[in-house]
Amino acid sequence: MPYQKLGRQSGPRRALLRNQVTSLLQAGRIETTDAKARAVRPLAEKMITLAKKGDLHARRQALSFLMDETVVKNLFDKIGPKLEAREGGYTRIIALGPRRGDAAPMVIVELVQ
Repeated sequence: MPYQKLGRQSGPRRALLRNQVTSLLQAGRIETTDAKARAVRPLAEKMITLAKKGDLHARRQALSFLMDETVVKNLFDKIGPKLEAREGGYTRIIALGPRRGDAAPMVIVELVQ
């Protein structure tokens, strides 16, 4: 299966992933379930790759996906240049254990330094 459905239809799933990627790039780390983290990771890495390109077209592509213009500015001005020498692997997933209530496996997704 090329992507995870996360129990949602396409519109709400896209909105969820856009919000999670925006929050990750804004805060540097988010706590979420394992399934959502594995769906967010390639999208976040794609946004960082766009920031490394740094041209106008890449900025417009990031603006069309991310929910906040200040996050795009921060992504292109700070995060992209900081990870310029890195060839991928911009995020890390750290397991936390089961969530109290429904025992869903929880993880932290964070940007590498």
